[in-house]
Amino acid sequence: MNVATKVQPVQGEDDAPLYEARRKIYPIAVHGTFRRIKWTLLLITLGIYYLTPFLRWDRGPNAPSQAVLVDLVNGRFYFFFIEIWPQEIYYVTGLLILAALTLFLMNAVAGRLWCGYLCPQTVWTDLFQAIERMVEGDPRQRREKLKTASKAQRAFETVSKHFLWLMLAWWTGGAWVLYFADAPTLTMQLLKGQAPLVAYLWIGILTFTTYIFAGHMREQVCTYMCPWPRIQAALTDEYAYNVTYRYDRGEPRGSLKKTEALKLQGLPAGDCVDCRQCVAACPTGVDIRLGSQLACVQCGLCIDACDTVMNKVGRPTGLIAYDTEMNVQRRVEGLPPVHKFIRARTVLYAALIVVIGGVMVAALATRGSEGVAVIHDRNPLFVRLSDGSIRNAYTLRLVNKQSMPRRFAIAVEGVPDAKVDITGAVSTVEDGRPVVEVGPDQTYEVRVLVSTHARLPANASLDVTFHITDVAGGEMSSAPDHFKGP
Repeated sequence: MNVATKVQPVQGEDDAPLYEARRKIYPIAVHGTFRRIKWTLLLITLGIYYLTPFLRWDRGPNAPSQAVLVDLVNGRFYFFFIEIWPQEIYYVTGLLILAALTLFLMNAVAGRLWCGYLCPQTVWTDLFQAIERMVEGDPRQRREKLKTASKAQRAFETVSKHFLWLMLAWWTGGAWVLYFADAPTLTMQLLKGQAPLVAYLWIGILTFTTYIFAGHMREQVCTYMCPWPRIQAALTDEYAYNVTYRYDRGEPRGSLKKTEALKLQGLPAGDCVDCRQCVAACPTGVDIRLGSQLACVQCGLCIDACDTVMNKVGRPTGLIAYDTEMNVQRRVEGLPPVHKFIRARTVLYAALIVVIGGVMVAALATRGSEGVAVIHDRNPLFVRLSDGSIRNAYTLRLVNKQSMPRRFAIAVEGVPDAKVDITGAVSTVEDGRPVVEVGPDQTYEVRVLVSTHARLPANASLDVTFHITDVAGGEMSSAPDHFKGP
């Protein structure tokens, strides 16, 4: 008779959970140098974000007066005195490259400065946590309220906190859409319920994402969603400064009484009193004493928390500070620390920033307020007319970047005895050249016919250049093409 045997699974590594369970983190409020720096940068960055759409800039008639505006309808980006057209998207590419290089330089000098002080996730999470502490108190007060406060009080505080979070998230989304339309006008439309549906849609999306990311996900975004911690780890080196626990001073750690007793006995005793205030202050729940970790955003709050404790126990500050692991190890070995801010990678990043920034500034300073692009007809490439002349047809797109109408004279160079005619557009002839008017801040497309009676070589393909010249000011722009023959 067959007997079925039930095999019990063996508990081991294969049975371990795939993801670590979420630990709710409620950092305590700290005071000190880095906390003041963070508050200052928070006020500056949020002030720029919320107030910039309301800044005005006079660009003259027929142009928007908003200083910073992304005009998707007309395909323009305005930044004070700079106007970027769709065909000048390379300026935006240059800005992205500069931003990346600046991020690399910051990382090479002092680690994750962006993450700790300037990243939107850090800034808004910091503000959301400040609202949480203002309404519900610090973690210790919240634990006491769980025992003493009534359910009605806790419910009121919870509702108040989430209401303030949603209002802040809503204004975050509202400020974002103001960059895409005239801010005062759109603000009044939003208040009256007359704004376009797409504005309400994007405000809703950004309200939801801000509320979820800053209010609920918090450190999870930095630890699991953001790719920069992984990239940063590959770009750093032994000379980059990071928030570091100086174990050469702090170990062996122990309570204040224990370390004092050890010192009286002449035994080794570190300055760390194992109070865990550095952990309690960390917005990601990291214990910096365990060394560099992926979740650490290097905001410096653990430095303030530790310095506060050191001042209270009468020990030197700086047990946790911006330092390098190499310098900590050198002090253990009795060697002096090494500081190398200027080294190959920092010089390279700085040089690239200067060169690319200089090229962009030079290009902006020398670019014209007019432009021309040309497309040759493909079928047919040329036509032999009844009088024996050869004619090529082109489509020219004229660009006027000024806020006033302009008249452009069109000429062609490179074709002997060339005759230029305009079809399908209103034009005049002045000094033997056809003249076309282009409206303010517009492009205008014209069809140009170029013909010649000159004898051309077999299978001719002449290099030609089209010139447009502002009749009033004399500014000129050119575009090359070819003139085809039999």
